[in-house]
Amino acid sequence: MPHNCFETRDARRETRGKSVVASEYLLESRVSSLESADDVPHDACGIFGVSDHPDAARLTYLGLYALQHRGEESAGIVASDGERLHGHREMGLVSDVFDEEEIRKLPGRSAIGHVRYSTTGSSLLKNAQPILVTYARGSIAIGHNGNLINAMALRRELESSGSIFQTTTDSEIIVHLIARSSQRSLEDALVESLKRIKGAFSLVLLTEDRLIGVRDPNGFRPLCLGRLGDAMMLASETCAFDLVEAEFVREVEPGEIVVIDKQGLRSLKPFGPPTPSHCIFEHVYFARPDSRIFGENVHRVRERLGRQLAREHPVAADIVMPIPDSGNSAALGYSYESKIPFESGMIRNHYIGRTFIQPSQFVRDFSVKVKFNPLREVLEGRRVVVVDDSIVRGTTCRARVKSLRRAGAKEIHMRISCPPILYPCFYGIDFPTKDELIASTHTIEEVRKFLGVDTLGFLSVEGLLGAVTGPKQSYCTACFTGDYPIAFDKEQDKYALEQRIGSTGQGSRELRGQSVVAEASATTGRMARAGLGHD
Repeated sequence: MPHNCFETRDARRETRGKSVVASEYLLESRVSSLESADDVPHDACGIFGVSDHPDAARLTYLGLYALQHRGEESAGIVASDGERLHGHREMGLVSDVFDEEEIRKLPGRSAIGHVRYSTTGSSLLKNAQPILVTYARGSIAIGHNGNLINAMALRRELESSGSIFQTTTDSEIIVHLIARSSQRSLEDALVESLKRIKGAFSLVLLTEDRLIGVRDPNGFRPLCLGRLGDAMMLASETCAFDLVEAEFVREVEPGEIVVIDKQGLRSLKPFGPPTPSHCIFEHVYFARPDSRIFGENVHRVRERLGRQLAREHPVAADIVMPIPDSGNSAALGYSYESKIPFESGMIRNHYIGRTFIQPSQFVRDFSVKVKFNPLREVLEGRRVVVVDDSIVRGTTCRARVKSLRRAGAKEIHMRISCPPILYPCFYGIDFPTKDELIASTHTIEEVRKFLGVDTLGFLSVEGLLGAVTGPKQSYCTACFTGDYPIAFDKEQDKYALEQRIGSTGQGSRELRGQSVVAEASATTGRMARAGLGHD
């Protein structure tokens, strides 16, 4: 437990009442224990696939480039030349992993790609995707966006019957289930395997002669189908199609399997009636505003979120400003509805390198300052409404508020375009444990004091659901309400598979060492690129 530098100061506040002291101590101590954590919601990954194009690997590279926001830890591509699968994957951004030479090493007319942020397993090269294996039927590669909630039980079962795992991700379980199936065709083996797993899974799979896309029956994560001439494509978001000038055809439906080969596209729906539970946080934060997911343009949804936020939490102010970039659309909506002028009160540095030399502790909040610089000429002496997408731990938001104060803001009214995050997600978002979610452990007033803002307002769950046009029951709001669409026995742990290996003594020292080094490196890189990210 890190030393709490606020302990002595809080101890001197005893005269103000024990309950006040205890509350403030808990909030202040978050800084020492969490300020180095990556205070940003993270999605699992982005996936892309293309079939029947002469430059498949290059198109996949471009598709992954458009999906980079969905995962920054590793990137990989596997291509098929009709006889063999060729793959390359490394830690880092798409532009770091692939160059012209690497792309030339990936021949063929079909390919899949993956960008990863880890929600199960550490940030290690062995956990990068697509996973590529050779088994009795030939070769197969898989890219997975989501999270399996029965991974531990399945892995225990598979290992007890002889399976040897090469990674600590839940995605590899799917490969083992396919390989062990007694079904004669790949499609039947895939269906049999998918019926064993529970949770969130949007998948792209590649063999020597076919591309396959899968979306779980709840449709937690998006998956879209596109076309470029005779070539068919799959992608997490439509923005990937826009970059390569492909046409968006439709979304892969919840519970649908699409098989693309020389005969064309076949659709399988083996899971029975779907029960859609689209992750509404895709609209709040994850998806790019120029994408169309769950039947709607993301920018327009966020704009409506901002309008509703203004109706629920009005305030007298001089300007409305976003925390760029994910707060931009909601801030516009708030400005439109409230008639308060929209201003850019913070400028984002888009050219942060992957690494930097961390300054001394005398330069406080450096990771925030290097990414965002407030405009004193806009802020000084003014009452400011600040619109952001979410608050997770609160440490980054607090640092930004301090910078706005230093720039001369007279009043700061924080408005959040989603409800308080009260519960962790087990379907593909790397939200912390419940104890680390500031809104789960403190009242709104306590959070307001911790952030140092004059007022604080969150959008209601009703307001959130009112901003989307689809049926309200077709969205997952578990992180706000605790109403989980798929039940599970106990809380999942991102490192559960590694902890299990460590507890049995199978290379535990090496595994723990690699995990610590990789996580430290990944956190430093993410801080450099994202300045601790969005709250």
